[in-house]
Amino acid sequence: MTRYEITARTRQRQTTAVARATLTVAEIGPWLSRTYGQAAACAQAQGAAITGPPFARYHRLGPDRFSIEAGFPVLPPVVAEGGIQPSALPGGSIATTVHLGPYEQMTPAYEALTRWIKEHGGRPAGDPWEVYHSDPATQPDPATWRTEIVQPYMAG
Repeated sequence: MTRYEITARTRQRQTTAVARATLTVAEIGPWLSRTYGQAAACAQAQGAAITGPPFARYHRLGPDRFSIEAGFPVLPPVVAEGGIQPSALPGGSIATTVHLGPYEQMTPAYEALTRWIKEHGGRPAGDPWEVYHSDPATQPDPATWRTEIVQPYMAG
């Protein structure tokens, strides 16, 4: 069993350029690939700098269905254009961990975050997001993929 190191910190609100969709698990990968290209092109066309790696924020709607917001942190904020919208990742208390390996094997990392938050008297506050520090197009071996999982929480 993988042991996940949990880090707690306070983060600042971060403006983003995103697309939103409701998808099944099978649709997520191809949609993310298109979305990141569109968000990067929108930011570039508007003179906004991409200030961090791509992310996806997930809200579970059912066993195989999610509402997803994905894109990049940017400065200055973008104006809505061609399916890309301005948004923000919230500021406040977060707990994070890093998963090394295939996306399909991240459930234990999420469980470790939730357990840590509860053990420290807190509760999750809002949807988690994943920050992708590896690009499957240039790193084809899933065992090398590094994904940071971020869970906002309220202290107890």
